[in-house]
Amino acid sequence: MLAQNSPIHIGHLANAGRINDAILKSYLLLDEKDFRRRSHSFGGRYENLYLDPAHIPQLETVLDQAQAFAAALLKLPKLKMGFWFNDMGPGDATSRHDHDEFDELLSAVYYVHVPENSGNLIIHDPHSQTVVTPESGMYVFFLPSVQHSVSINLSSARRLSIGMNFGPA
Repeated sequence: MLAQNSPIHIGHLANAGRINDAILKSYLLLDEKDFRRRSHSFGGRYENLYLDPAHIPQLETVLDQAQAFAAALLKLPKLKMGFWFNDMGPGDATSRHDHDEFDELLSAVYYVHVPENSGNLIIHDPHSQTVVTPESGMYVFFLPSVQHSVSINLSSARRLSIGMNFGPA
């Protein structure tokens, strides 16, 4: 029997360069108190950083497009969505995990700032791995039960992405 890889869906945001530049600029101006919650502390770094989207108005475009992609993939008109930032400095990695915790139907990542060699998304299937080399402006959608990780950021710059989960409204 052949192993079947978990389905992944890739999309891109129109005008991502301009939007991502604005998101990154606003993100870099945030203060520690702007983050309402942090979770998944590994190696002195919180992998998930939560904030009110009002702190970065340009997020609305990214999140609205993600919601539209998710609704089309799931063939559901209304979904609830949660999101968080993942800020990976040089030498950081994200450990193997999944998002299958509550009522999630779909998970995704959106790439805001991706320096060269700043880490690949690795989808872990039972008998194989799929490696996705991220690009700024790229969305990657996958099932919440899929184990995934991010390889070490070998660049000298920070990499910024947004993780998302979608569930029934």
